[in-house]
Amino acid sequence: MESCNDEAMIPTHAQDPNPASVEQFRPRTSKILSFLLWGLALVMSTTSALAGVPGLPGLPLALAVAFVGYWLFWFPVVRLSESGVTLVNPARTVTVPWVALIAVDTKFALKLRTPHGAYTAWAAPAPGVTGAYRAKPEHVQNLPGTSFGAGGSMRPGDLRNSDSGAAAFLVRTRWAALAESGRLDVDQTETSRAAVRWNVPQLVGAAVAAIAVVLVLVNLG
Repeated sequence: MESCNDEAMIPTHAQDPNPASVEQFRPRTSKILSFLLWGLALVMSTTSALAGVPGLPGLPLALAVAFVGYWLFWFPVVRLSESGVTLVNPARTVTVPWVALIAVDTKFALKLRTPHGAYTAWAAPAPGVTGAYRAKPEHVQNLPGTSFGAGGSMRPGDLRNSDSGAAAFLVRTRWAALAESGRLDVDQTETSRAAVRWNVPQLVGAAVAAIAVVLVLVNLG
């Protein structure tokens, strides 16, 4: 299941999540930017093809634009499953087991803290200054207790109408449900570690796209 940065689009079962279900968060803005870049790439490739041989150098540029739309905006997600929270970022994918999670932060983006390090989600940035002014009373209602700081304060990044806040809501709700059901063994928190792997295919694709763009620009120069 996939969510976006509109509070109304947060899964209704998030209040009582099924531990075995899989939820996925990708911001609405990322979807829009992906389709815009793919549309631009389609126009560029069509124009190059219609131009014949002189237009061939434009094809690598079009493919590079399409790849950027995929790699930086469509590929990154925050995924929740029974085993933990997976942050799919452009360069690395990090899976934080629920038992290893000790805090959820939203100062600059969704950040999961563990005893051995903190990991940030590319797909869930915190809002800018204007984001806080667009908040409505319902955006601060029915939030998990861990969303609030001292004296009931909260950061703009915790608002449910923001990317970081929507993702944090899903994480905190699932985390709280697991804790309340006794499914988390706190004795394993110190020894449990996040699994980190490099996204090799995507990084290779980015390198190839960059080289292709440089070669085209050099030849055009």
